[in-house]
Amino acid sequence: MIPIDPVSYPKLVLALGGNALILPGEPGTLEEQYRRISQAMAPTADLVTAGFASVITHGNGPMVGQLLLQMECARALVPPMPLFISDADTEGGLGYLIQQCLVNELRRRGQERGVVTVVTQVVVSAADPAFLAPDKPIGPFYTADEAERLQTERGWLLAEDAGRGWRRLVPSPRPLTIIEQDIISYLLRGGIIVIAAGGGGVPVIRQPNGDLLGVEAVIDKDRAAAVLAREIAADLLIFLTAVAYVYLDYGQPGQRALQTLNCAEARKYWYDGHFASGSMGPKIEAAIDFLTQGGRRVLITQPENLAAALEGRTGTHIFP
Repeated sequence: MIPIDPVSYPKLVLALGGNALILPGEPGTLEEQYRRISQAMAPTADLVTAGFASVITHGNGPMVGQLLLQMECARALVPPMPLFISDADTEGGLGYLIQQCLVNELRRRGQERGVVTVVTQVVVSAADPAFLAPDKPIGPFYTADEAERLQTERGWLLAEDAGRGWRRLVPSPRPLTIIEQDIISYLLRGGIIVIAAGGGGVPVIRQPNGDLLGVEAVIDKDRAAAVLAREIAADLLIFLTAVAYVYLDYGQPGQRALQTLNCAEARKYWYDGHFASGSMGPKIEAAIDFLTQGGRRVLITQPENLAAALEGRTGTHIFP
């Protein structure tokens, strides 16, 4: 396997999964988030020190869920905000923690570098079919009686979720373009590390007069990472996730790790149902989109394996 170096792949987008920031089952206190983010920033700082021009994006699912629950609890005292404001709030809050932890990690390595968070607007189409068939569960769980009341009072669509209760379903439209792409590219050229499109970014539509308007939706973070990587002309897209490799027959006794594959192979395995829609599927879809639109390489691995993966010793490497 050919190693990945900043001469061959000078510009990259690094996508951190939401579970890299809060593990399942954790309450998600500030201290826990800070500890998890600090751990994730150690290999990220190594990338920057090696000379890669880096943009970082991240998930926000657990944090948005917490924020929505807070708003429900305080509904009688504070007016709840629309979902796109929650997207922006978590993008800013997590961006702050990530940039602080990364600056600290870089300082320990003798590096004084600028790191900045860009609250990112991502354009979606008002005609996207997702708006007619919301299917993305978000927020707290409700009883059947609560779900019926919320559907009547607020017009929400709710569905039962794996026997755990009822959850609100919202649209997840496909990201089209990133409003701040030129600003992000400008910052990169100045040597700044950029945190952008966190949680998929803030979904907006463009109105007939050209104005932007936030919409009640969430954008898949992996799809947004691929759009971000395409629009800043990145060479490399890295997904850091909970597994060391992409697997065929994942979770089965005969599961097989994939070390290298091309877009045609990835597409075939995807169509054959090897990649679940709630886990690896969106990453494979995003990888194919990025590579078929000019990207040169995608790497999928665990945060703790990043250094070895860059040397070609582990991880799944996908090529055009």
